[in-house]
Amino acid sequence: METIARDHGLIRVVLTGSESTGKTVLARQLADHYGAELAPEFVRDFAMRKGRPIDIADTDEIARGQIALEEEHALRARQLLIQDTDLLSTVVYCNHYYGQCVEWIQKAAVDRRPDLYMLLEIDVPWVRDDVRDRETRREEMQQLFRTAVVASGSPYAVIRGSWDQRLELARKSIDSVISRS
Repeated sequence: METIARDHGLIRVVLTGSESTGKTVLARQLADHYGAELAPEFVRDFAMRKGRPIDIADTDEIARGQIALEEEHALRARQLLIQDTDLLSTVVYCNHYYGQCVEWIQKAAVDRRPDLYMLLEIDVPWVRDDVRDRETRREEMQQLFRTAVVASGSPYAVIRGSWDQRLELARKSIDSVISRS
């Protein structure tokens, strides 16, 4: 299940990390800065629509919805696609919440690896919302993301610091990937 992005030379950058690390805000800033297409996170809207906790039976729909969003935005993108998550997050959360993740999602996560992961650290304040539930387990969750990003084999940049420092680190990381392509 290779991504369309690879088929036409598109550079894909995925923001990842535990809840409440500023992924959505930073993704929007980066897309605006580069004039890039932004693929949003599927599961947030899915969870809000569902109105009750997500369970293992939802993971197939979540993964397929995320893939569809990525593909839709990849088709519109020119040189760069910024993603506010990808299937790696689905795998991490499935394993954390349910102790397993179906094989096709794990394989698709590997097949669809980006050109760059940006691992956003938890050194910013937690912001409560109707979907987030791991405030007291931030470090545990972040370690799961660190491990998954490293194991993915994709290049990655650790993004930390103030909001301005995060934006600067992210831009430098993307500029480096663009200059190599």
